[in-house]
Amino acid sequence: MALIDKAARRHRWDTKFAPYGYVTPYFLIFGVFGLFPLLYTIWVSLQHRNLLDEGGAYVVWFANYAKLLADPYFWNAMGNTLSLWLLTTVPQILFALGIAALLNRKVRTRTLFRMGVILPNITSVAAVTIIFAQLFGRDFGLVNWVLDLFGAGQIDWQAGTATSHIAIAVMVVWRWTGYHALIFLASMQAISPSLYEAATLDGASGWQQFWRITVPLLRPQIIFTTIIATTGNMRLLAEPLLFNPGAAAATGGSDRQFQTAALYLYEQGFTNYDFGYSSAIAVVLAIATIIVAGLGYLVTKRIQTE
Repeated sequence: MALIDKAARRHRWDTKFAPYGYVTPYFLIFGVFGLFPLLYTIWVSLQHRNLLDEGGAYVVWFANYAKLLADPYFWNAMGNTLSLWLLTTVPQILFALGIAALLNRKVRTRTLFRMGVILPNITSVAAVTIIFAQLFGRDFGLVNWVLDLFGAGQIDWQAGTATSHIAIAVMVVWRWTGYHALIFLASMQAISPSLYEAATLDGASGWQQFWRITVPLLRPQIIFTTIIATTGNMRLLAEPLLFNPGAAAATGGSDRQFQTAALYLYEQGFTNYDFGYSSAIAVVLAIATIIVAGLGYLVTKRIQTE
């Protein structure tokens, strides 16, 4: 009888405490590599901490944030960030929907095409940026060569704000569209064929079926990919950094025309070694990303509802 009571007690403890043991490793890893860096960044943002200053670090409270709000370079970087976010997020979602719809059809070598769309995503971002920087080169770039064939002339893609944003957006869209397309494709395959059969009997065209059946049923996935794309595109760093390699790469062009907020953070932290100020930039950028992602969610939800 005592053995039975002991086994029953052990079973109760197991069912009561075992779930906490299963999730504990996640919270430990999150605490060490997620929560602690976040809290420490906030703490550093309240300090004057410059490695070039012999005086060491000391608390200045919100002085870094006051300086940030009056910094024209920061607002220029935020404007560039929002511009690139718009130029990359919207085309990514639209192209991904189109590619997923094509891959969902019964065509030969579908598996090969499905594997092919993910290849840009697993390619090194440094390699992609360097290659695209050569393609958009002013004197010997392939893009200018094609434009010259049509009489459009050569464009200095790095010199202008609009042209540099378009070039960087092309890199990002090329690299991430396939990733989103596979998410949409997996969801399209879960849609019941009977819905399309009924729509066909009612006389709906393929285009009408896509917008009236496929897209509304992909609403959760569209919202998810919009948020994922927003969080990634709001912190672009490697593409603008490597688009203009050299000693002044961190400035994002001669006139800071494509310097993003993440690149400005990099400049302050790893060029000027002002980690207090760069931490303040990181905190504000994180808040801005949450706000933009929330707005993207609301807009996507509103469009889907209508």
